Amino acid sequence: MSATYDTTRAGILATRFARVAIAAGVVMTMTIGMALAGDSTVSSDQILQALTPKKLTRSLTAAPEDRAKMAAESKFVQSIKGRTTRSLSSGERDQIYAIAQDKPNIDLEINFDYNSANISQGAQSQVDALGKALTDPSMKGSTFVLAGHTDAVGSDPFNQDLSERRADAVKKYLTAKYGMATSDLVTVGYGKTRLKDPNDPKGAENRRVQVVNMADNKAASN
Repeated sequence: MSATYDTTRAGILATRFARVAIAAGVVMTMTIGMALAGDSTVSSDQILQALTPKKLTRSLTAAPEDRAKMAAESKFVQSIKGRTTRSLSSGERDQIYAIAQDKPNIDLEINFDYNSANISQGAQSQVDALGKALTDPSMKGSTFVLAGHTDAVGSDPFNQDLSERRADAVKKYLTAKYGMATSDLVTVGYGKTRLKDPNDPKGAENRRVQVVNMADNKAASN
């Protein structure tokens, strides 16, 4: 009986140990998964790298027509500095978008409270990383576009207004906390007109703030 008891007791203990081990494994897996899911912040170094204009070699210096184009773009950018978001016409928004296609840019997932322009608490670290990047000494003299985008849920007027208010909220945060000049930050809203993934119009990737460095590419010094 003693041998039977010991065998039975050992079996019970082994079963309990296995259950504890499985439970611990599940908890560890959930913890790792949650950590990975929550670690979506793009670092200030990554933002800085994405927004740094590529230098041109002497053999690739701009042709006369390219220099004329850059001069026209620079004049336009100067004309919209200091403008309020709502004062931009649809034509000016389209022109900003067209110029931005060839400029250093990055899409950031900055979450806001539901149907609100209030930056969520979880997005503070992402906006802080952006602030550190934009105030890096190497970015001095640049003009940045903060373009707000939404997904396709809701009406056109609602999403246009929401995208503008969210771009303004990021600008307000950067000027208040990082002392950036308001004239160095041009805010524009596109609502749901510029979806990042048209095949999934309701997808979260469409809800974003695109940051664009409107500076021209710089010729290399050697």
